[in-house]
Amino acid sequence: METPGSQSSLHRANLERVVRAVRMAGSLTQAEIARSTGLSAATVSNIVRELKDGGTVEVTPTSAGGRRARSVSLSGDAGIVVGVDFGHTHLRVAIGNLAHQVLAEESEPLDVDASAAQGLDRAEQLVSRLVAATGLRQDKVVGVGLGVPAPIDVETGTLGSTAILPGWAGTNPRDDLAQRLGVPVHVDNDANLGALGELVWGSGRGVADLAYIKVADGVGAGLVISGQIYRGPGGTAGEIGHITLDESGPVCRCGNRGCLETFTAARYVLPLLYSSHGMDLTVERMVQLAREGDPGCRRVIADVGRHIGSGVANLCNLINPSRVVLGGQLAEAGELVLAPIRDSVSRYAIPSAARQLSVMPGALGGRAEVLGALALVLSEMGDSTLLDGASGAVPAGAPALT
Repeated sequence: METPGSQSSLHRANLERVVRAVRMAGSLTQAEIARSTGLSAATVSNIVRELKDGGTVEVTPTSAGGRRARSVSLSGDAGIVVGVDFGHTHLRVAIGNLAHQVLAEESEPLDVDASAAQGLDRAEQLVSRLVAATGLRQDKVVGVGLGVPAPIDVETGTLGSTAILPGWAGTNPRDDLAQRLGVPVHVDNDANLGALGELVWGSGRGVADLAYIKVADGVGAGLVISGQIYRGPGGTAGEIGHITLDESGPVCRCGNRGCLETFTAARYVLPLLYSSHGMDLTVERMVQLAREGDPGCRRVIADVGRHIGSGVANLCNLINPSRVVLGGQLAEAGELVLAPIRDSVSRYAIPSAARQLSVMPGALGGRAEVLGALALVLSEMGDSTLLDGASGAVPAGAPALT
């Protein structure tokens, strides 16, 4: 039996430290492992050799700074993770391995507002189909990340607001999906997962403090503080859509008046253009027309940007992020929406906070949330189960998340 401080327990701890560093980064050179773990180069070399012999990691030749190096990643057959993203109008599922490769991904239309049971049924079917498409067995799944467009109590896994998804009232999607799939499920709201996806693979790489703003049917923010998602004690941190802009404004679905969401979300914004552009106008079409020079669409998008900027200015004054990443379809408008955001920030934020802030579009587009769900599993899973090796095969040439 290992005792604290014994040579065997120290060795085990070092093994897990190396596995954790590689798991979070996807791949690292041995020199990068040594820097990130604080272990000596000789210790890292010995541990990598042991992990390679056990089938836990793979080592491939690479170069770093013009010199030959060895890239270390988790074995492609050590297990697979699943990301499930429920949007208000879609279901997206991705299958990835522990080497940060996407093996399969698919999206299909879904009215998530209708029924939790129906949505979870569809998710279960799509996960089973995509796992089978990879050629791997279902028992290779080590965990699932689940995103829902509503506040989540991260301790219990239950929905924090029935006003946003009335068809999901009283449900626990985390436990329900775990029972269906027979594996651990980690749940979070879509904005937090978007932030995590951009932090790991997108516009937030290398940034310790950022806010990911998603504008769709609702408006939410995923907050990253010191490199970690900040959820708050009840899991509702980042509900930027319910900052009050006008206490005499439109009644919001939360019951208050003049929330940011009532000036920026698609359900409130698109009707402004129905009389001139038709009732079938979508955000995607509005953005396309604005990019082509349509004055009405440009005006509406600029107004939305200014309102978002007011909310971002509040974030600057409160938590002083160094970067704001705009997600959702509205981000495709580029500077048509980003410039008004910056203008409002410069007007309403503390000057020192505004000067330090960069505002940019997300790099992952509509995939940010489902890739964030994969990242959630990779960050939450333990390392001890990976140290026994695995068997199986992973299709060659799978695209890396990066």
